[in-house]
Amino acid sequence: MIGATCHYVTEDLDEGPIIEQDVIRVGHHCYRSAMIRRGRDVERAALSRGLLYHLADRVLVHNNKTIVFS
Repeated sequence: MIGATCHYVTEDLDEGPIIEQDVIRVGHHCYRSAMIRRGRDVERAALSRGLLYHLADRVLVHNNKTIVFS
């Protein structure tokens, strides 16, 4: 599986409150180039949804945790 996380930025690397996460399956049949492309695709999807939720004011942050309203 290849995954990506969209989160708010903090002083600590990759420790900010999570807005969105996504994963896709890969198999042993996937070549390196396909894995790179799929990784980019899942990162793009998670980031775009996270930004959409933030810009739509659908994210509530409390004590380094998030609640995302649908």
